[in-house]
Amino acid sequence: MAAQAREGMIPPTDLGAHAHGPREGLAKLALGAVGIVFGDIGTSPIYAFRETFNGHHQLSLDRVHVFGVLSLIFWSMTIVVTIKYVSILMRADNRGEGGSLALLALISRSTQGPIRGVVLLGVFATALFYGDSMITPAISVLSAVEGLQTVQAGLGHYVVPLSAAILVGLFMIQRGGTARVGALFGPVLATWFSVLGVLGVVHIARDPSVLWALSPHYAALFFVADPLRGFLALGSVVLAVTGAEALYADMGHFGRAPIRLAWLAFVLPALMLNYLGQGAMLLHDPQLIANPLFLMAPEGLRLPLVILATLAAIIASQAVISGAFSVTQQAIQLGFMPRMAIRHTSAVAYGQIYIPIVNWILMVMVLLLVFNFGSSTRLASAYGIAVTGAMLIDTLLLSVVLLKLWRWNRLLALGVLVVFVIVDGAYFAANMTKVPDGGWVPLLIAGVIFTLLTTWSRGRELVIARLREGAMPIEVFIRSARGSAQRVGGTAVFMTSSPEGVPHALLHNLKHNKVLHERVVILTVLIEEVPVVDEEDRIAYKDLGDNFYRIVVRYGFMQEPDVPAALKKVENCGPSFRMMDTSFFLARQTLLASDRPGMAIWREKLFAWMLQNAETAMSFFKLPTNRVVELGSQVEI
Repeated sequence: MAAQAREGMIPPTDLGAHAHGPREGLAKLALGAVGIVFGDIGTSPIYAFRETFNGHHQLSLDRVHVFGVLSLIFWSMTIVVTIKYVSILMRADNRGEGGSLALLALISRSTQGPIRGVVLLGVFATALFYGDSMITPAISVLSAVEGLQTVQAGLGHYVVPLSAAILVGLFMIQRGGTARVGALFGPVLATWFSVLGVLGVVHIARDPSVLWALSPHYAALFFVADPLRGFLALGSVVLAVTGAEALYADMGHFGRAPIRLAWLAFVLPALMLNYLGQGAMLLHDPQLIANPLFLMAPEGLRLPLVILATLAAIIASQAVISGAFSVTQQAIQLGFMPRMAIRHTSAVAYGQIYIPIVNWILMVMVLLLVFNFGSSTRLASAYGIAVTGAMLIDTLLLSVVLLKLWRWNRLLALGVLVVFVIVDGAYFAANMTKVPDGGWVPLLIAGVIFTLLTTWSRGRELVIARLREGAMPIEVFIRSARGSAQRVGGTAVFMTSSPEGVPHALLHNLKHNKVLHERVVILTVLIEEVPVVDEEDRIAYKDLGDNFYRIVVRYGFMQEPDVPAALKKVENCGPSFRMMDTSFFLARQTLLASDRPGMAIWREKLFAWMLQNAETAMSFFKLPTNRVVELGSQVEI
C-alpha cells in the first residue's frame, strides 16, 4: 500500500482533492433527488400560504397583499434557494459532501486550522438543525392529515391521534432501514409535485393576471402599503423555503448537477404554479383560506389528495430523520459528540445508517410537539426560527469561503453577502417575534444541544492535554524496557488518541503485569476533516525498533472505523495480524472534577456523565469482545 511503502512517513491531513461524483444517469439521479432532497420544501404549500394570511398575524385577502406575498415567495425562492444554495453554496463542497459540519471542516482545513468563532457558528447551526428535525415531521404530518377536515368536517378530532400513529410507525421502521420503501420516494414525490403544478395551472387559468405577482415591485408595494404587517408576514413567508438547506446537506448523495436539474426544471416551477394558483383561488373566494391547498381540488378528489399529501409528508419526515442520523455520525467523528451505537441498514446504500438513541429521542420530542401544539397552525409559530437561524449562519460561513478560500473580488463578494445577510436577517428577525408563542421551543432545544456539543469538544481537549502532560517519549520507554521486561508471545495493540508518547494503558500494563508482548503496536485512529479517506491512504506505520510499531489508521468523517479489518491489511510490521493472537488494551479514564482552569465544575460533571454513557471503544472500533483488556486510570480536569 502507498502509505505503508514509505516507512516512518505519516501522510498529512490533506489526502487528495478528489470529489466523488455520481456515475448513474443524470435523469435517474435527479428523480432520486426529488424523492430525498425536496420533501421538506415540497410539503410547504400545504401550510405556508395559509399561515401567511390566516396565522398569527392575519392579512387581508386583497390584491395588494396576495400579490405582495406571492412576489415575496417567488423572490425568496430565487435569492435564497436558487442563487444562494443551488448556485453558490453547493460549490463549497467538502470532497463532494455538503452541510454545516462539512462546510466547517472545509473551512478549518483550508485556513490551516479552526477559527474559534467559525467553529462555534458551525456547531450552533448543527444544534439548530436538531430543533428543525423535531418540528418538521410534526408540522408536515399534522398539516397533511388536517386535510381530512376538507373531506368531512367531523373527522377533525382524529387528526392528532392519527398523526401520532403515523409518526410512531415511521420511527419504528427505522431500525430495519428504508431501502425497500426508499425506491418509492422519487415516484411518489414526482407525482406530488405534478399534482401541485396541475392544481395551480387550473386556478391560474381562471385569473391569469396573478402571474404579474412575479414582479418584485409588488413585494415593494406590500411593504409601502403595510410596512409592519409586511415585516411580520416574513415570519410565515419563509415557511415556503424551509428545506432549502437540505439541498446542500444532501449533495453528497446525488451530486450538485442532479439537484440543480431537479430544482430548476421541475420542483421550482411546480411549487410556484401551486402558490400562484392558491393566490388566484383566494382572490376569487377568500373563504377558502381555511385550507387552500386541499380546497383547490374538486370535492371527489380531496381524499386521494390527502393520502398523497400524507405520503409526501412521511417522505419529508424520513429525509429529516435520516439527516439527523447522518449529522450525528459526522459530529461523533469530528469530536463534537460521544461515541454512539451506529448500525448500517444497507450493505450497498451509501449513508444508510440507524442510531437508536437519536431515533427514540426524536420520536419522543416529535410526539410531545404534536400533542402539546395540536395543530399545524399553532406549530407554525415554533417553526422557522431554527431554519432561518441556520440559513443566516450558512451565510456567515459563506463569507469566509468567498473571501478567504475562493478569494472573490472584495466588492463583488461583499455585495452578494450584503444581499444574503439582509434577506436572511430579515427572516430571522421576523421569526423572533414568534418566541413567546412557541418559538422558544427550537431555541431551547438548540441551546441544550449546543451546550452538549461544546462541552464534549472542550472536555476531550482537556483530557488529551492532561494525558500529554505526563506522557513519556516512546524512545525513552523502549530503552528502559529493553532487557528489563519479560516478553511473552502474541501481539498487544495499545489504542491511544495521541499519535505521540506512550499510552497510559501500556505504562499500567508494564507496571502491574511486569511483561511485554512479543510485538507491541501503538495504534491511533484519526478522523480526518474529509468525508472519505481512500484505502491507499488508510494506514501509515513506523518501526520503532525492538518489535515496537506505531500505526495510524485514518478514516473520513462519513466512514465507520473498523480496526480489525484495517489491521488485516497491514504489511511490513512483522507477521500478519491474527485476531486470536492479538490482545487489545484500552484505557478507561475516570474523570475527577477540579477547579483547574478549563471548564466550569458543572460542565466538567456534565462531560463526565457523557463519557460514562458513551458507547465503548470496543464496540465503536469493532474490536473482538474476547480479546479486549481495559485498564483504568483517573484524570483530573
